[in-house]
Amino acid sequence: MEVFNIKQASKTFDNNLDVLQGIDISVSQGEVVAIIGPSGSGKSTLLRCATLLETMDSGELSYSGEKAAWNGPDGKTVYAPEAELKKIKSKFGLVFQNFNLFPHYSVMKNITDAPICVQKRDPKEVFAEADALLAKMGISDKADAYPYQLSGGQQQRVSIARALAMNPEILFFDEPTSALDPELTGEILRVIRTLALENMTMVIVTHEIEFARIVADRVIFMDAGIIIEEGSAEQLINNPENARTKAFLSRLQL
Repeated sequence: MEVFNIKQASKTFDNNLDVLQGIDISVSQGEVVAIIGPSGSGKSTLLRCATLLETMDSGELSYSGEKAAWNGPDGKTVYAPEAELKKIKSKFGLVFQNFNLFPHYSVMKNITDAPICVQKRDPKEVFAEADALLAKMGISDKADAYPYQLSGGQQQRVSIARALAMNPEILFFDEPTSALDPELTGEILRVIRTLALENMTMVIVTHEIEFARIVADRVIFMDAGIIIEEGSAEQLINNPENARTKAFLSRLQL
């Protein structure tokens, strides 16, 4: 089943920089897709468009067959009404590179606030799920702590637990380890790998090529707002066909 689809996504910023140029990506249930590429290639903008934080100039966007955006008669993107978008937003979660936790909320409140206030779910059920998620992330003892009292790795695990608490159909990660030192990076990669083994549908923008090789079903290489090459992790990372992909991976001295 197709969980996520973005078609012919284009985005130009005010300085006439074409950040996205007709991007097509489809993700099936249980699939893990890694997006790699140099800085400025459009990876993060793509994720922001996919998660409705940024608007596309043209293109289509849908989740599990429900349309969030489509091209109008003038070729420009039209978005669904706010009530529809609110429903669609519950289908995905986004984990930011800089955690984006609420600093004045405890860990438990960071995780439970949206399910209770936005999804209007039973607080007792939400708190039980949050306890289970904290245990899964290995931070059960941090429920009453505040973000400033946590390490970067712990904050990122809270961020992942917060996204999972909404029971999304797909999780997006934007460079989830870029703000962490190597030791903490390993912690987060292990968490994401566990989610992959549990068939969580994920799209991961990452610079961790070895991790992408291990965890992803499919890897997409982007450069200058275009998908240059995509294929299985093994094929694209070990035997890239495009010269730009080869040059990028060789610079990483794999």
